[in-house]
Amino acid sequence: MPNKALHLVFGVIGNATGLFLFLSPMVTFKRIVMKKSTEQFSGIPYVMTLLNCLLAAWYGLPFISPDNILVTAINGTGVLIESIYVLIFFIFAPKKEKGKILGLFISILAVFSTIAMISVFGLHESKKRKLLCGFAASIFSVIMYASPLLIMRMVIKSKSVEYMPLFLSLFVFLCGTSWFIYGLIGRDPFLFVPNGFGSGLGAMQLILYAIYRNNKDETNQTSWNDTLEMGIGQNYQQKPSNVLNGHP
Repeated sequence: MPNKALHLVFGVIGNATGLFLFLSPMVTFKRIVMKKSTEQFSGIPYVMTLLNCLLAAWYGLPFISPDNILVTAINGTGVLIESIYVLIFFIFAPKKEKGKILGLFISILAVFSTIAMISVFGLHESKKRKLLCGFAASIFSVIMYASPLLIMRMVIKSKSVEYMPLFLSLFVFLCGTSWFIYGLIGRDPFLFVPNGFGSGLGAMQLILYAIYRNNKDETNQTSWNDTLEMGIGQNYQQKPSNVLNGHP
């Protein structure tokens, strides 16, 4: 009983922190809508995050993995939010970029549909079904959490945290840690392994923030060619003064 209570508590915390991460790019998309242009932002991470949410939401369904409905709840919400992001990006992207995003979108739907169909019609043993869906969800969860590595590299290179917001890093850590503990309590390696990875990366971001937090002004003389939004590629040739937050 205590384990079930803790399982629920950390699942609720994971939902709250996960929702923050999914909503964090709203400022970016407000900018895109107002300027009617995607500028040099990339829509690829949003499409990939959509695939991650689809797979994780599917994995959390009772007939795939019991007692993980909270996983489905937050990732189902993520599917809706990321779909809106992808739609907005598609509307305002240049024609060449639209083709790229549409192709990738069709591809991720094909990947998800294939896994879903195999799990329903091809695998009748619950263990094999859980193994397939859990493995697929874990891979893309790790990919999603790995996106801040570009920011961390830039922070170390510039010795500045100007474009690594504290609260975003904090919620990456809290979200990863919550689902890591949730997975441990439920003895589910498909949850605690990828989220343990995310928790570790979040902790590393906070450590970098503590080390370089007083060096924000140094970026005024830095040239940037890397991603400044979490998982969002940009190719600015000079320091962009209006780069916005991203998501996991």
